[in-house]
Amino acid sequence: MKRFKVLIDPQAKKDLQEIFFYAATNDNISAADKLLDAIEKTCYKLKEYPERGHVPQELRQTGIKRYLEIHYKPYRIIYEIENSIIYIHSILDGRRNIQEILSERLLR
Repeated sequence: MKRFKVLIDPQAKKDLQEIFFYAATNDNISAADKLLDAIEKTCYKLKEYPERGHVPQELRQTGIKRYLEIHYKPYRIIYEIENSIIYIHSILDGRRNIQEILSERLLR
């Protein structure tokens, strides 16, 4: 079985920081740590099963199919596979306007 390398790009790291700060502020630091760990574990599971994601609906409508997503509800992890590397581009709260965010980040 081919194993892939997972890289979290700077924007996705910023997303993780924002998620942590939001959870720490609205819950507590322990809960924020657990949430961050769970999201990161979900990202790194892609090493073994990179094709398990699906094209985000917002991108499918535009005909762009090179990005995939997986979920750690309510968070959506947007990634791309190039050769044997998985690039995590965004980790977004699914309750936000995903169309607008993806347009700004991926379609520029």
